Amino acid sequence: MVQIGHFNKLKVVKHADFGVFLDGGDDGEILLPLRYMPDPCEVGDELEVFICYDSEDRLMATTEEPFAQVGEFAHLKVKAIEKVGAFLDWGLAKDLFLPYSEQSRELRIGQYVVVHIYLDKTDRITASMRLDRFIDKEPGDYKEGDVVDLFIAAKTDLGFKAVINGRHWGILYENEVFQPLYHGEKLKGYIKKIRPDGKVDLSLQQAGHKGSDDIGEKILELLNEKRGFLPLTEKTAPEEIYKLFGVSKKKYKMALGGLYKKRLITIDDDGIRLVAD
Repeated sequence: MVQIGHFNKLKVVKHADFGVFLDGGDDGEILLPLRYMPDPCEVGDELEVFICYDSEDRLMATTEEPFAQVGEFAHLKVKAIEKVGAFLDWGLAKDLFLPYSEQSRELRIGQYVVVHIYLDKTDRITASMRLDRFIDKEPGDYKEGDVVDLFIAAKTDLGFKAVINGRHWGILYENEVFQPLYHGEKLKGYIKKIRPDGKVDLSLQQAGHKGSDDIGEKILELLNEKRGFLPLTEKTAPEEIYKLFGVSKKKYKMALGGLYKKRLITIDDDGIRLVAD
């Protein structure tokens, strides 16, 4: 049985004037239309194809790649609004259906929405803006310091809500974020703290002194490029530090302290200097 809304490896069983048919097991033969066929394409070949529905709600295969698959979160553009709901551009010829019952606010054509993609009771590929329904309620098996995949889903008064590894909610606090973040953005992060109630605090940088050596190398490289001097002081804005090194000011100061202890730099009132060999 094929997995609808996912990529599947299926074998070519026969040719037709309008494409080839693939072995869909219990789902029968599935058409891969001519416009999606690779060249060459012979009977017996195994093809990796995405399984979805055509305009007449028949299973079909495509070699096009959607922006997201069933079970994933995505940030998609509203392409049309009809009586039954909205339709989203998800990278395939047939748009993704977002029923009115799965919308959390009024929509307009052209705006982007964060959705989860799932199969409804009739196995139709569907989108929902009601994200909490698709978040795992059981605590995750995370440890502080773990590297995780993040999907930025929403902006809140505290900062940014992010989906952790496609399963759990976490929060990035605004005063600890030193880079622009956007809805739908995917990036690596770290488990900063797991609270007694199971809520998870996140960070975009490793905690403590982990990773400080790498930042220290960046500082030394930039000092060498700038003839051994950088006008960075206690008063330098965190945004400027992030622009130069991609880390918070706190993390930068940790790395700076490590370089100072190794006597590789001096820290003066007007900036930092490379110690001559």
